This record gives sequence, structure tokens and C-alpha cells, in this order.
Amino acid sequence: MSNENLTPDESLALNGESFHWAKRFLGKKMGLEAAKLYAFCRLLDDMADGDIANGPERLVKIRAALLEGNVTADPALQSFAPLMHDQDFPLPVLIALIDGLLDDQREEVIIADEAELLRYAYRVAGTVGLLMCHVLDCHDPDAKAHAIDLGIAMQLTNIARDVLEDAEMGRRYLPTTWTGDISPEQIIACAQQPESATAQVINKSVERLLEMAERFYLSGARGFSSLNWRAHMSIAIAAKVYRQIGVQLANRNYVWHEGRQITSRTTKLVCSFKAISGLAKRFSRRKHEHNSNLHTSLRGLPYVS
Repeated sequence: MSNENLTPDESLALNGESFHWAKRFLGKKMGLEAAKLYAFCRLLDDMADGDIANGPERLVKIRAALLEGNVTADPALQSFAPLMHDQDFPLPVLIALIDGLLDDQREEVIIADEAELLRYAYRVAGTVGLLMCHVLDCHDPDAKAHAIDLGIAMQLTNIARDVLEDAEMGRRYLPTTWTGDISPEQIIACAQQPESATAQVINKSVERLLEMAERFYLSGARGFSSLNWRAHMSIAIAAKVYRQIGVQLANRNYVWHEGRQITSRTTKLVCSFKAISGLAKRFSRRKHEHNSNLHTSLRGLPYVS
């Protein structure tokens, strides 16, 4: 069944297991609004990947409609419009998100360097962190910088998890400066030869990717105390559970070719306990200024100073 025919909560449960797990801690209203935001972003992603009929064309149409203020141009946008207006989502952030998804429509997606990787991660995930700030009623500029970083960290984890799956779609998000000119086709072939020199280069690149993700997770976590306690707990749990994907990859020597890492219910419970225990430091922790060096490659993008 298409995600377009699912309720927001059904879409979240099916496609965002970590976030669905964490949503229960937000409360009814905020949890529903978070699910609506996730479901809309998921639909945009499905359109970009061609999982919905005429998806890329609809995505272009939605982008134009947002700029024109015509929310009736597409049924997905029309359904999202009440939340978009109630939360006053920034138009430049929504456009940046769509631009990132449209960038994936190239016949072959090859990321050149770390700067391009981080700008891509900002567009498809850092933007979602910014939009989620509105849902969580958090408008502190410094907190938004940390929200961008948490989104980027999760996207880097996502890329590490899906190296082979992305290659099968003609995409290589591991930067050329790390891998050399390894093509998506070569990545697919290397999955059958995991001891080859080329496969080991990919392994090392996944390791570097997860090390980069750790820096952004750390920065993202420094913004939790700007949230109300329920939002803090929920986002901390989502971050801890999603980060666990990378932890499991690292524990298995970055075996990108053996399929997706999945966190068990028991693992989610352990991660949740660790995240909740961090709430004890909430009142003693001083506010952290954002490390602007993390955003050097993001200059010119919305809410990046």
C-alpha cells in the first residue's frame, strides 16, 4: 500500500520505527503533529524515489505551489497545509528540503567531498530538524543550530546503513575524496567480494562517515535542554535509538554489505533507559553555545549563521 493512503501514525509506524517508538513520550497533540510532519516528509521522499506515480513531477509541482502560495495544487500539500500554517513552517526550509530530494533525481548521484555531503544531509534531514523545532515549540536560534546537527547526524547514519541499497539506485553518498572513483556498480560488485581492496576502502569510508555522525550527534544532544522535558525525553530517545544503528555497524566492523542493521525491542528499551537517565542532568547543565565550525560547509543555507 502506498504511504499516501496511510494515516500519519500508520506511516510513522511503518517507515520510521525509531521515531514511532519515541513519539509516545511527546503527548497526544504534539505526537500527532510530529507524525503529520513525518508523514508529509515521507511522502515527498517517496515522490522523489518514484515510489508514487508521477512522483518527481508532483514534487516539482509542490515546490512551485509553495512559492506561489497555492496549497490546493496537490492533495498531499493540501492535507499538510493546516499544520504548515498553524506551525508557521519557514518557506525557505521547506524549499531546501524539496531541493535536496530533487537533487537525488540525477541519473547517477555521486558526492564529491565532505562539504557536498553535509549540504545534502542538511537539505534532506537538517531541514526536518528545523521544522520539528516548530512542532516542539522551540524557537531559540541556538537550539535550531543543534537541531540541524541532529538531523545531519541521523542522515549520515542512514547513509552508512544503506550503502548497498543506495548503490542499487545509482547513488554513492560516500565522498569521492574518501573512496576515489568507485562507482555504484562497483559497490554492488564488491558486496560479493567483501575481502577485496575496494570493499575495504568502502568499509573505511563507512567508518569515517559514522565518526563524522558522532560529532553531529554530540552537538545535537547539546540542544536537548532547550526543549520542554517531554520533548527532550522523546527526541533524546529517538536520537539514541537511531544512533544505535551506527553503533551496531561499528561493532560488526562496518559490514555495509550484509543488509540493514535493525534495532530490537530490547535494544530500544535499553537505549530509552539511557536517554531518560540523561534527564537528570537537565537542570544542572549550562547552555552550550553552538560550534559554528560544524556549519562551515553550510553557509548560505536557511538558519545557518
